[in-house]
Amino acid sequence: MPGPVKTPTKVLEMRGSWRADKRDGEPKPDATMPECPEWLLPDAVSKWQEITPQLHAMGVLGRCDGGALARYCQMWARWRAVEAGDGSATLSLKLAAALLRLEREFGLTPSARAGLAVPKDDDNENRGKRDKGRFFNGGSG
Repeated sequence: MPGPVKTPTKVLEMRGSWRADKRDGEPKPDATMPECPEWLLPDAVSKWQEITPQLHAMGVLGRCDGGALARYCQMWARWRAVEAGDGSATLSLKLAAALLRLEREFGLTPSARAGLAVPKDDDNENRGKRDKGRFFNGGSG
């Protein structure tokens, strides 16, 4: 379909958007962390180990995201090599642009995270108590 890429429902929920409630049937991936592929370059493995726990803690990484994350880490390692003097400025710019697109997908830039609001654990626990109170007290919770 033409037009901009759809924002995932999880991201809409974190933004507090009313559109999240209008979505129906979006798949929910397995929330376990993907395993690091053996074929990644050494610098890509280091990046994987650095970033995977952070993405998982943010709630934006699932097992099915392993391929996209592997591409990001591999591309990051290649960009790093080019920046260290192993390639051209044009290649560096192309890799940087591709990295930025993937970083936005994972919420790895300040502007990508600007609209997100992840509820605190206390807020989630209290909201659950309030919801139960509304149910058991006839909605006056």
